[in-house]
Amino acid sequence: MLYESLLLLGVWAALFFVPHLVIGVLWQRVAPPAVLAAHLILAFGLYFVWLWRRAGQTLAMQTWRLKLVDTATGTTPTLGRALARYLLCWPSLLFFGAGLLWSLFDRDRQFLHDRLAGTRIVQLPRA
Repeated sequence: MLYESLLLLGVWAALFFVPHLVIGVLWQRVAPPAVLAAHLILAFGLYFVWLWRRAGQTLAMQTWRLKLVDTATGTTPTLGRALARYLLCWPSLLFFGAGLLWSLFDRDRQFLHDRLAGTRIVQLPRA
């Protein structure tokens, strides 16, 4: 998660910070906090859902040979499952990481948002 957070700085800069910086410089305007929060959630959502749908992996997941798969089929998750996982991960993380701690007690070692979305993370074999 730490490595993913570092990579998200680039996503944040490209999809969030730069557009708002340009708007601020050109029009001397700052978006209201609710708009900024919605834009950030949307930008991160595009990054995660697009990569999970494309190959089942974000850039950090590729480094660690991890892949997100549909629990039922073992294939790349559908758009609905990827979107559900993304939306469910927010309360899972923001409620003091309770959804992550869930994996310590889950019989399949899944995060709560994975269990609810019908996805799981698998370790890929070495190449």
